[in-house]
Order: sequence, then structure tokens, then C-alpha cells
Amino acid sequence: MNLSIWDIMAPAFFECLILVGIHSYLGLHVLRRKVIFVDLALAQIAALGTTVGFLFGILPGTTGAYWFSLSFTFIGAAVFSVLRFRHEKIPQEAIIGLAYAIAASVSILVIDKAPHGSEHIKEILTGSILWVKWSTILSAAIVYAFVGIFHYIFRRQFILISENPDEAYNQGLSVKFWDFLFYVSFGVVITHSVGTAGVLLVFVFLVVPAITSMLITDTWWKQLVIGWIMGLIVSVVGLYISYVADLPSGPTVVTFYGITLLIVALILYIVRAVAKANALIKIALGLGTVLVVVFGLYLLGNYFNSSVHAEEHEDLLKKEHMVSHEPVADSKSGSLDALLKQFNASEDDFTKIDIAGKIWDIDKKQGLKLLFQILKSSELPFAREEAVNKLRKLSGKNFGYDSEKNKEENSVSLQKWESWINSQM
Repeated sequence: MNLSIWDIMAPAFFECLILVGIHSYLGLHVLRRKVIFVDLALAQIAALGTTVGFLFGILPGTTGAYWFSLSFTFIGAAVFSVLRFRHEKIPQEAIIGLAYAIAASVSILVIDKAPHGSEHIKEILTGSILWVKWSTILSAAIVYAFVGIFHYIFRRQFILISENPDEAYNQGLSVKFWDFLFYVSFGVVITHSVGTAGVLLVFVFLVVPAITSMLITDTWWKQLVIGWIMGLIVSVVGLYISYVADLPSGPTVVTFYGITLLIVALILYIVRAVAKANALIKIALGLGTVLVVVFGLYLLGNYFNSSVHAEEHEDLLKKEHMVSHEPVADSKSGSLDALLKQFNASEDDFTKIDIAGKIWDIDKKQGLKLLFQILKSSELPFAREEAVNKLRKLSGKNFGYDSEKNKEENSVSLQKWESWINSQM
């Protein structure tokens, strides 16, 4: 079964689509409330819940991990709503930032006690949206739909508190109560989002469409439409770039969001400028300054990597050769032998996956065989997930392997992989 770009990217695209739908709306509230980092804070608190569950042996993406994450998010929502005051001496944004820092620090302390914790932290930050399952997309869409209906029913209260909290107090609304409901509903969305998209992409989905649309218009429904259109375009282009350039999908979409926002801001600056010629000159000077700085850093990097440090660089190369116990080989066969020795000597599954990928560049059949070996023998779910993703990408095949299931449950998929790889030998 050969996989087309649509087969591979379609789940990620639809996941981005539903993320844009709900996050663009919530982002408008967040910007008006001036609690920009509440998304990062709640996302990190949700991630902390998943991390604590992981320490107990509960794998991310499972029902247990979801409830751990959701419970921590509800606690965060309660704290944020209780600590909001009408006449506040300390801005709520400071409390939110502190909550983020504490949650992130505790996550690092907790995950330090878990095997391969660095891989877990990486997944929390960047997510694994490229390999999201259709069942996950469906459940998220249902949850987001209920949250959207809830906000539509009580839109007057939520919008009033976001736009004019003093008027909400004057009308006798219980602002703390409605804040709690807002943060709880927000937290439910975040809990679903972080598991697939990661902290960084979730934050960008929330903030960038809202910022862009608010730069263009002050009308709520127009801002929503602009945010949705922008999210659709950026998701399609960003995912396509990540596929073609073989880049991580989440960080690629995040980067393209930033580039798009910059382009839109520059265009609006030129369009709205009274003296457009002066605006163009300022932009040209700004871009020129950036290029000069980049070029200066490039020269600086080359200087420190030049002959001044050639002797130090040579010593490092000698040490690498001593560790590998293998002289540098110019031929492909020599390189393959060296890589195979490194693969067999390594005890780390993630290192083996990287080496197997390099072997695939030299000998495709051998690379596939080694990746399958890791898939079949590894006891680490993250390693199995990375191995099967690599196999799918390199081979263009998909036999329904699920890294969250055990070897017996994946027996049919493993047999299909083994039969196909043997047929290539």
C-alpha cells in the first residue's frame, strides 16, 4: 500500500483545522483580557499532569494520561479565577507567568526521574501532530464543538467580561465564577490540543490568528473569519513545507505562522502609512539591518571555526575516531561497516534509530531491516513510535502499527512489516 502525500498529511491537516477553529476564537478573548500567556501556562500545567502520569507508567495519549492532564488543568483554572481582583496591585499576567515557570520547572524535576525523559519533554513541546489518529481528531472535534456551543450560549457574559470587566462588575456579574467557567472550558480545549500539537503550536494557534485579525478589524465576526482563513492557509503551506523539506511538522507550522504575521504587519504598515515612500524606506532599512547582522554573525562563526581553532578541531576528530575504533572510510562499504558497528555497540534505541536512518541512505534494505528490528524489540513506546514513523516515511507503507499497544496486539501489523521487508531483500 503506497502512501500519497494526502494519506500522510490529511490527519494533520484536519487536526490543524479544528485547532484553528476553536483557538482563533479563544485567542480573541485572551488578547482582550490581556492574559496572553494563559495558554502557555495552562498548556504547561496540562503537560505537567501528563508528565506526572508518565512517572506512574501511564503512557501519553491514553485515557489515564488524559484525566491526569485534565485534573491539573482544572486546578490551574481555579487558581487563575480566584486570583483575579477588580483592583489588582499585581497584574494577573505576572501570576500566570509564574504559574508557567513553576509548572515547567516541576515537569523537568519529575521527568528527570523517568527513563528517556528528554524525549518526553521534546514531545510535549513539539507534539506529534503528523501522526495524529482519526479517532483522536474526532473526539477533539466533538469536545471543541461542545465548548463552542457553551460559549455561544453564554456569549454575552464571556464577551462582556473580556471587553469591559468594570461594566461586568457594575451589572452584578460574578466575575470570578464566569472566569472559572472560562478557564475550565479553555483548559478542556488545551488538554486535548497539547497531546497532539504540543505547547508551542497550541500557543501560536491561539495568539497569531487573533493578533493578525485584530490588526485588520475591530469586529468580532470579521476577526473570527480572518483568523480561520489565515489558519487554513498557514496550516496547508506549513505542513506541505514540512513534508517536502523533511522537517518536523509542528515547528515548521509555528515558524510559518511567525513569517506570515510579519508579512501581514508590514503590508498593513505600508497601506496605512500617510507617506508610503517613507514607510518603504524604513522597511528597507530594517531588512538591511537584519541582513547585516546575519552576515556579521556568519562571519563571526566562520572566524571561530577557522584555522585559529584548527588544532583544537583536529584533536576532537581524533577523539571521535578513537571512540568509534574505526578509521574514516571513503567508500560506501567502509562507511556502512562503521555504522553497523556503531549500531550494534549502541544500547540506546533512539541512537540506533538515527544510525539506521543513516544506513538507509547507503543501503535502503539494510536500513529498513534495522528499523524493524528496533520496532520489534524495543521496550520503550516512544522509541517504537519513532521507529515506525521512520519506517512509514522511508518506505511509503503503513500497516496499522500502534505503539501504544503491546507486541501481541500488534502481531498482525508486525507480520505484515516483516513480510514486506523480506520481500525487498
